[in-house]
Amino acid sequence: MRPQKAAPFPSVPLLRRRAALIALAALALLPALPAGAAEPIRIGELNSYKAQAAFLDPYRKGMELALKQVNDAGGVLGRPLELISRDDGGNPGDAVRVATELLTRDKVDLLTGTFLSHVGLAVAELAKRRKVFFLAAEPLTDKLTWADGNRYTFRLRPSTYMQVAMLMPEAVKANRKRWAIVYPNYEYGQSAAQTFKTLLKAAQPDVEFVAEQATPLGKIDAGPVAQAIADAKPDAVFNVLFAADLARFVREANTRKALDGTFVVSLLSGEPEYLDPLKEEAPIGWVVTGYPWYSITIPAHQAFLDAYRAAYNDYPRLGSIVGYATIKSLAAGLAKAGSTDSEKLVEAFEGLEVDGPFGPFTYRASDHQATVGAFVGTLAVKHGRGIMLDPVYVDGASVLPSDAEVLKLRPAAN
Repeated sequence: MRPQKAAPFPSVPLLRRRAALIALAALALLPALPAGAAEPIRIGELNSYKAQAAFLDPYRKGMELALKQVNDAGGVLGRPLELISRDDGGNPGDAVRVATELLTRDKVDLLTGTFLSHVGLAVAELAKRRKVFFLAAEPLTDKLTWADGNRYTFRLRPSTYMQVAMLMPEAVKANRKRWAIVYPNYEYGQSAAQTFKTLLKAAQPDVEFVAEQATPLGKIDAGPVAQAIADAKPDAVFNVLFAADLARFVREANTRKALDGTFVVSLLSGEPEYLDPLKEEAPIGWVVTGYPWYSITIPAHQAFLDAYRAAYNDYPRLGSIVGYATIKSLAAGLAKAGSTDSEKLVEAFEGLEVDGPFGPFTYRASDHQATVGAFVGTLAVKHGRGIMLDPVYVDGASVLPSDAEVLKLRPAAN
């Protein structure tokens, strides 16, 4: 019996053909993609989640609720929205690095988010340099849409100028001459303080500013600050503090009776994120901007409130509104643009109308500022917690400068 010849070793081309056949067989075993599945639109979002959790945990929930609603309705342009979120570290340097990674590594189609004003400005500058669309959700500094405004940056929330202007009628009506100001010493606080002094001085030329306390963000030494204000003997105070700084200041002022009999107007202090932790210590009589979710009768808000409670078994905070309206804005802008191209998105957002929980609002073409408003009311304590009495919604459009004035405020922005 002749010995059988060994089979010749397969040639390289044959090996390649066999490998290809094996790969195809393996692919056949994988679950098929749903018919008509499309590449998602990737939204790159960055924020100071660790540093500002009180606001940004509800904000994230608001985004997720809106994202689900949009995707359940078929997405945008036949594509689902995908949210890729990162923490920006609460400082400009980290934020720019994170935003760059979102663009280069995660291949996002656009940028959104940021909370702190100096962080928002840094990301806006990156958006300008890289010519990528950026919707700033929260940072309030006026520079974002005016002095440092650029073609690629838009803002959702009412700015410091807008919210100060909303409080100005009550400040002027109080007719107090000696004012003290307390604010966190970074871009947002500085912007708000300067705007308040400018607007009040224009309305009441004989006003005096007898004390100004600029405190480090998140590190207020509240006792000495409250005492310094009391020692100046003002008959009115403008407060810009928020979060833990606000709580410490209020408690020290209550303990020392530093503000007894003093008229106070205050930015953001009616927002549940900052008011609720004070409970029965909430300062009575302060005139504030805020979010009285429990007394808003706007139909669109009721629909939002019902959906939010059903999803999270909790009531919304203002951060919830901001997160929700951010995603709804992006969905509307993408649909109008018909594309994820940044240039087309810019064109679509200029004059874009959006239906939000407070009703319809518009992104102005002149300065890229949304006309979302805020509620103004007076703080009181009821059932052991702070509430806003007699809240009135002030439309953002009613407190914004004209397009002609914006040309002076926003030099060569486009």
